Amino acid sequence: MLKFTEDHEWLNIEGDTATIGITTHAAEQLGDLVFVELPEVGASFEKGGEAATVESVKAASEVYAPLGGDVVEVNEKIVDDPSLVNSDPMGSGWMFKLKLSDASAADGLLDKDAYDKLIG
Repeated sequence: MLKFTEDHEWLNIEGDTATIGITTHAAEQLGDLVFVELPEVGASFEKGGEAATVESVKAASEVYAPLGGDVVEVNEKIVDDPSLVNSDPMGSGWMFKLKLSDASAADGLLDKDAYDKLIG
């Protein structure tokens, strides 16, 4: 199940785990990324908590946890090569995976149509 936030994160939920990254729109707005800082595996976040940081030649931006949960995996490839986030933000440029504390909370997030209207 693919969901989006108004802060331009996407999450793909499978069971009680969500893969999270920034949207194509966010990656385009930021420009070429030069640095990515990811959370530690085992870190816990509440919904809206600052989970990661991305920096481009234009600006630095926080990536927020779209739902509460514990980090179970991070994408080290994007630390070594931040351009993966620009070239494939919703694929190989994913950032981290959360084991969700309440997967049903995703019902309050945006679906693709609602997100498209938001950025429209």
